[in-house]
Amino acid sequence: MSERASQNQKIFCIGRNKTGTTSLGAALQNAGLTLGSQNTGESLVYDWAARKFDRIVEFARSAQAFQDVPFSLPYTYQILDHSFPGSKFILSVRDNEDQWYASAVRFHTKIIGQNRIPTADDLKNFMYHHQGYVWDVTRLTYGINEETLYDEKIFKSHYLRHNYAVREYFRYRPRDLLVINLADDQAEARLGSFLGLESFAGILPHLNKS
Repeated sequence: MSERASQNQKIFCIGRNKTGTTSLGAALQNAGLTLGSQNTGESLVYDWAARKFDRIVEFARSAQAFQDVPFSLPYTYQILDHSFPGSKFILSVRDNEDQWYASAVRFHTKIIGQNRIPTADDLKNFMYHHQGYVWDVTRLTYGINEETLYDEKIFKSHYLRHNYAVREYFRYRPRDLLVINLADDQAEARLGSFLGLESFAGILPHLNKS
């Protein structure tokens, strides 16, 4: 990416979590872009839930590129598109909703459930940011309760709706949106081309696999 473009454009990774967002963030840093604090972004999930985007927009002024919550959640990309004209958006996806769901549940099982699918109490008691944060994010994002936690239909429907809505929003703006599956052989080349990098070999690591 040219110096001028990197100063004037924002790069927003808006794919749902467990689609390679950590690797994308690292790739953007490898490309020389400043990456917004994930910790700060995640703390704004309650603003997102209330559809109060002022602090999210203000946070987006702090760096050049952003990934994960709240940027990976529905509606945020629309506000950012209006707030930062000329920015680029990256929708990372998996092969299908089954693969994404399995990865999401497996990740929670690994870090929270201690090799079993977590319960609602597990999420409520887990310490990340603060006790109960993971439960709040899951509840607010998917609209679940104690009985529907990890409901396959609810989770998959959310993933498909988000991807469809993003594609529809940018339907006639192909230069502004890159839809990418990081498992594809050409993913790195496509990402480099989208970002306007002259040399993009080796910028895309594979991190946080589950």
